Amino acid sequence: MAWTKYQLFLAGLMLVTGSINTLSAKWADNFVAQGCGGSKEHSFQHPFLQAVGMFLGEFSCLAAFYLLRCRAARYSDASMDPQQPFNPLLFLAPALCDMTGTSIMYVALNMTSASSFQMLRGAVIIFTGLFSVAFLGRRLVLSQWLGILATIAGLVVVGLADLLSKHDDQHKLSEVITGDLLIIMAQIIVSIQMVLEEKFVYKHNVHPLRAVGTEGLFGFVILSLLLVPMYYIPAGSFSGNPRGMLEDALDAFCQVGRQPLIALALLGNISSIAFFNFAGISVTKEMSATTRMVLDSLRTVVIWALSLALGWEAFHPLQILGFLILLMGTALYNGLHRPLLARLARGQSPAEEGERERLLDPSRTLINDAS
Repeated sequence: MAWTKYQLFLAGLMLVTGSINTLSAKWADNFVAQGCGGSKEHSFQHPFLQAVGMFLGEFSCLAAFYLLRCRAARYSDASMDPQQPFNPLLFLAPALCDMTGTSIMYVALNMTSASSFQMLRGAVIIFTGLFSVAFLGRRLVLSQWLGILATIAGLVVVGLADLLSKHDDQHKLSEVITGDLLIIMAQIIVSIQMVLEEKFVYKHNVHPLRAVGTEGLFGFVILSLLLVPMYYIPAGSFSGNPRGMLEDALDAFCQVGRQPLIALALLGNISSIAFFNFAGISVTKEMSATTRMVLDSLRTVVIWALSLALGWEAFHPLQILGFLILLMGTALYNGLHRPLLARLARGQSPAEEGERERLLDPSRTLINDAS
């Protein structure tokens, strides 16, 4: 079935804004400018301030929710029911996980390339699958376990490509290894966030935009307050500001004042996360979760291609292999292979088809399908 113009718009919006989200954050990291008090020029390394901006973008999804609810009131849309039961504290634990994971990822983005950063985020499949089995009582089908194994193999190949690309610079090599490990650590935390959302939030039938917006509100308020003590906490080699503190928001604002393009990069990051969340939720609703997964994989290709074109990173052929393995793992885990198998099955003889139907009796696979 052909996509409508609206569906094409949503797919394009998700692909473009998702790519801008990572690229704008990396663009900000690449700027060099003077800080406060006439300090010498230094890189814009303010991951926690960038995370605050991301939560501001998520928080804006609440505005989108209320706009859609006003529109739905005119057309009696039950999916935006204003009487829907809602306890905001349900979002506190997932928001804390989101805040921690996002902050770690922005720290890691300073240490590794944008393409590796995006590819390694595929590790979320591994931990989400394992945690769903451990804490939600799910049973994964064989293809999902194969998808997890393929994802692990893909992560190893991408990590190896990073190591080989920096083998002649020990400082850079150490930095890349640290960055890659931080991304994996962040995906563990994000996986916990996703399990908590499913266990405590989505079972209450809260609209996704409202969920994202409320988590954004918690994250924005809490992390903004934490910027104050971070201003006085020494961070040693992990710090990117002249004072050597965990985060120096004043230094960040001084750098923005001296290099206005940093503000443009930050604005791109904030606005893109808002539109990306809206587009992602809409793609799932209007098309399917599989379509959303495919678009998310295409986002990695766009980020990779633009990073190479802009000279932000060097090409390494192992990355292609790693990306393809990761793509295969994601496809297996999300069941993208099933339509292909169904099409092949339609080409079988009647006897073979009957045997296949007996082997795949719905009563035998109901539990796994539900997962």
